[in-house]
Amino acid sequence: MKNLIFLFLISLSYFGCQQNSINSELSIDLNNFQLSELKSPVISGGEPNLFVSEEGNIYLSWIEYVNDTTDALMFSKIENDVWLAPTEIARGSDWFVNWADFPSLVVYKNNEQHMAAHWLQKRAEGTYDYDVHIAQSKNGGKTWSESFIIHTDGVAAEHGFVTILPQNDGKIFATWLDGRFTKIEGEETAHDSHDDHGHGGGAMTLRTATFDIDGNLFDEKELDHRICDCCQTTGIITPEKTLVAYRDRSVDEIRDISFVQKTNGNWSSPSVVHADNWKISGCPVNGPALANYKNDIAIAWFTAAEEKPKVNVSFYNNEITSFTKPIQIDEGSPLGRTGIELFDDFAMVSWLEQTGENAEIKLAQVFPNQEEVKKITLTKSSTSRQSGFPQIEKTEDKIIFAWTVSDGKKSTIKTAFWKFK
Repeated sequence: MKNLIFLFLISLSYFGCQQNSINSELSIDLNNFQLSELKSPVISGGEPNLFVSEEGNIYLSWIEYVNDTTDALMFSKIENDVWLAPTEIARGSDWFVNWADFPSLVVYKNNEQHMAAHWLQKRAEGTYDYDVHIAQSKNGGKTWSESFIIHTDGVAAEHGFVTILPQNDGKIFATWLDGRFTKIEGEETAHDSHDDHGHGGGAMTLRTATFDIDGNLFDEKELDHRICDCCQTTGIITPEKTLVAYRDRSVDEIRDISFVQKTNGNWSSPSVVHADNWKISGCPVNGPALANYKNDIAIAWFTAAEEKPKVNVSFYNNEITSFTKPIQIDEGSPLGRTGIELFDDFAMVSWLEQTGENAEIKLAQVFPNQEEVKKITLTKSSTSRQSGFPQIEKTEDKIIFAWTVSDGKKSTIKTAFWKFK
């Protein structure tokens, strides 16, 4: 990162030339923003996640709080701007349910009937001993298979913060935080007040694998041997590469955002998105968000280096295979929890901003070659963990939002869209 100025100048030239191909997407303007709220399919629940299939269908998955001991993974699909009646994927009384480590659902490419979903299920008595379970459907979610575990270590330890993505080859790509080395037999560390999870032994690792609709596992591999303990992973697949971003962890406790990328069948060594040099003794539970459009990639993340909280956005330059100088978009008191979607010439970024004792979900339109950022308030929120991580996805004509609301007694999920065409 020593040549940031040089790289940034190259990036200006690269993205600047794209401005010549102005298309209808540039009519998307926050000055014309109008949010349309949808009737929620959620009764009492949280941990929402959005997915848009190759055919443009919109899916919402979430944890429904059935009662004090039982949780259910549910999903719904939008038809004619209405959520269909929710469908249950699985339920259990031994799940690990966490405000920041939410389950997900994806649809296979080239077959809308084939679906995969993941959740976290406890393996042993330890609070943070749980596995990543995958269930699949071959009939559009009407029925679901028995679950299987994506990792093969068999260690009673933490496995979570999963990203699953459909590949072009008919398989699903998965990456996750893997705690197999954090355990020493017969020993477990005390809970760390800075960290959502307690660990012992070695460091948390980043791993990957793929699987097919029949539950066959392939290509399990370690991508980074020492990373932050409990921040979300994120990933994208372009026509040219697979790229995963996550919060790294040096031996000096620098916890900046790193990425690895797979091109021509080979994974790269980790690289830093930007040297924020955030030194923190515990995990901030605040991972990055990636988006891609065709071959272009953008990333948003939170940092509090030098005790100055920021939400940054950076654009990937394919010519130099690295990210450009970050653009700060927050309003001075960000809490992070970022989301991002990418269009031809700009990114739409969401994050949580503290406003007094409360918070707001913000939305910004960010151009790679402009320091000025357009921003609006999407909705009011709260600073509590119960408010979760707001979600953002896009289709050809709309941006979809999902967020958690809680009054301290009951939690539910709201959804809305902005139709820009």
